[in-house]
This record gives sequence, C-alpha cells and structure tokens, in this order.
Amino acid sequence: MITAIGDVLREAYKRGWITTRDGNISVRRGKNLYISPSGWRKTIIHPEHILKAKIQNYNKTTLEWYEGRGSGKPSGELEMHKLLQTVDFQGKCARSVVHLHPTHTVAAMEAGWELKDIAERLQELSRFTKVGPNVRKLPVTSAILATETFNAMTDHHDNDLYLAYDIVGQVGHGVTAIGQSPWDAFEHIERLEHACQIILLSGVKP
Repeated sequence: MITAIGDVLREAYKRGWITTRDGNISVRRGKNLYISPSGWRKTIIHPEHILKAKIQNYNKTTLEWYEGRGSGKPSGELEMHKLLQTVDFQGKCARSVVHLHPTHTVAAMEAGWELKDIAERLQELSRFTKVGPNVRKLPVTSAILATETFNAMTDHHDNDLYLAYDIVGQVGHGVTAIGQSPWDAFEHIERLEHACQIILLSGVKP
C-alpha cells in the first residue's frame, strides 16, 4: 500500500492531473499514518521518501514523527489528511486520502458546475462513487480549507460521525477522495474526471 502512493502520483502526473510537485496522498494503517512529502517531485517518489508518524491521540490526531523515515516536511495539506483520517471508515483498518488536480473536474467547477449535479446526470458515475458538495474557493493548505473539506465529506447519524461521500471538489483547486487504498481513491477521481469531460464536451450549461 505504501508503494502505491508513488505509483498513483506517477499515474496522475502522466495523465496531466498534477505537475511534478503537486498532489498529496496519505495512508492510515492502524495507528500509523504515512504521507507524501511537501514539494517533492512526484515522478520519483518511492517508499523511502514517504513520511511516517504514530497517531498518539485518535480524537485530536496528535502525530509523533518517526526519525529516519522519509525526508523533508509532510505535505502542506497535512491538516486536511489528519482530519479525514480520524473518521471511522466502515470498520476497516486501512484507508487512503488522495488529493489531485484533475483537469476537466477543476474546469467544470470553474464553469459553475456542482459536481453532485454532474453525478446525478451521469448515473454510471453515481452507481459507484458518492460525490459530495463542492467546497468553496479557499486558500490552499489553509486550516479553513481542511475544515470545510472535512465538513463536506462527513455527516452525523445518531451522534456518530461518518464519511458520507467518496469525493468532493475544491473550487479553483482540485479534488479529495477517500478509499481503502490509494488506487481505490484514484478510481473515484477517474470516474468523476471522465464524467466532467463528457459534460464539458456536451456543451450543457449548469
């Protein structure tokens, strides 16, 4: 699963969804959190470059970084990853958060589309991927972007917090998706990107 972090980032770069230093991925396994480094060239990320931390406090997601693992600083979107990695994930012990900038999806939001509306129009997408509400345009790597992305992806039921959606768009920025592995999250992004490309080519207006 750790190897998949670099594999997914390289695939995203190949598709033009990120430039060399964009995008970030985290993986949680039990109380261990793995995350891609900030500013690192995503075409050459390998397991030895991934930063690893121990989650000391589940509710506050306090991190203690292991020495000698990875290099540099964790992704600037660390706060967003920390928040999303605290939510119960259907009892599974592993999960991944993937943040990319897929071209047609970002373009669709710039054109005024709510991504949820695109999912409703193209039912093949909504069969497999739950698309949440767009997050308004906010400064990248900011605490408010992290908080509003977290709020857009989650909901409460009987006082329990749960993940309501697989993916949300961040206007003027990109998308964040959650899956059991980096490739699972990548598939949500891929489906939504394909749907947005179809909508943009159709000429239909939001």
